Amino acid sequence: MKTLRNHTSHLVTVVLLLLGMMTAASAQAQAAPQRVTGSTTICSFSPIPDGWVVTSSYSSWGCPGSGVSYTITDTAGQTNLAICSFSPKPAGWVVTSSYSTGNCAGSGIAYGFHNVANELNVGACSMTPIPAGWVISSSYSSGNCAGTGVAYTLHNTVNDTSAGACSMTPIPAGWVVTSSYSSGNCVGTGVAYTLFKITTQTSAVVCSFSPLPAGWVVSSYYPSGNCYGSGVAYSIRKA
Repeated sequence: MKTLRNHTSHLVTVVLLLLGMMTAASAQAQAAPQRVTGSTTICSFSPIPDGWVVTSSYSSWGCPGSGVSYTITDTAGQTNLAICSFSPKPAGWVVTSSYSTGNCAGSGIAYGFHNVANELNVGACSMTPIPAGWVISSSYSSGNCAGTGVAYTLHNTVNDTSAGACSMTPIPAGWVVTSSYSSGNCVGTGVAYTLFKITTQTSAVVCSFSPLPAGWVVSSYYPSGNCYGSGVAYSIRKA
């Protein structure tokens, strides 16, 4: 009887330990849910997770209120995707083409979408978001960009201290406009800029419409033929 009681006691102990381990594993799994990847279907009024895009849109009886469903796709690990024009556009991606499609109910327009990681130059449609640190080096008419008919050549300035850019370009933080001039390579404005990156300088000459780096002030100004559009240059210095 003593042996039986000992065996029974040991068995109960083992069962309790196993139950404890299973409960702990279940709690850990609930505390750290795995991220869903790939593609899934949602109703159009549902929030779209960060980093996901809408790859198709269509009528759906399963979504009362809007009557529209989306197919959404995770951009992680992707290089090229076709997305609907109203899709969120994660940072670091550009619109390379625009075209009519029956796969995007609501707009009827899809975009070719491209990840520019590790690239220095890329062609993109003019409605594209422009990644931080990139500039528009040229613009031109393009039949691949339905909606605007204009495409850009984009350039990554990560390795540069000077660059040529069209006047509609976003100017990266810490860069200034040192000259502007007429250019047939910039469809839409016809004006190009010479851009310069402030690094260790304590003074510079810029066009009057140039952004001023944080902590810099204008020390003088004067007429200048190098600043097409305003005809005025500023001498600036670090305060």
